[in-house]
Amino acid sequence: MPKDKHEGKLRTLLQRDREVNVSVIGRKSGKVTTRPVWFVLEQDKLHLLPVQGSETQWYENLMRNRWIQLSTRSAAEEFQATLVTDPKTVSLVAEKFRQKYGAADVKKYYSKLNVAVEIKLAE
Repeated sequence: MPKDKHEGKLRTLLQRDREVNVSVIGRKSGKVTTRPVWFVLEQDKLHLLPVQGSETQWYENLMRNRWIQLSTRSAAEEFQATLVTDPKTVSLVAEKFRQKYGAADVKKYYSKLNVAVEIKLAE
């Protein structure tokens, strides 16, 4: 399937989902690990918040290798992640998470809000 159609399918599915499967390469093992995470989709960007901030394992793996795969239901695509450390930007992403998932759940599950991840879905 051509990349642009694939990205369109992934984006369409992401608009309906509350979680996305994130796969990254382990910084020590070199093996791909996958876990479900919450996200916020904003036009051609997808934002992720690691639940333990910069101490989250999958975020630490991204610090070593920016390769990330997003998958949901019947679509998957590989990207290069952008690590976000600017406090204002992280705060804006956190606010979008509060709007989507509720402030109480974000407070309950996210212990440290010092980093975020941005993925551009289209070039």
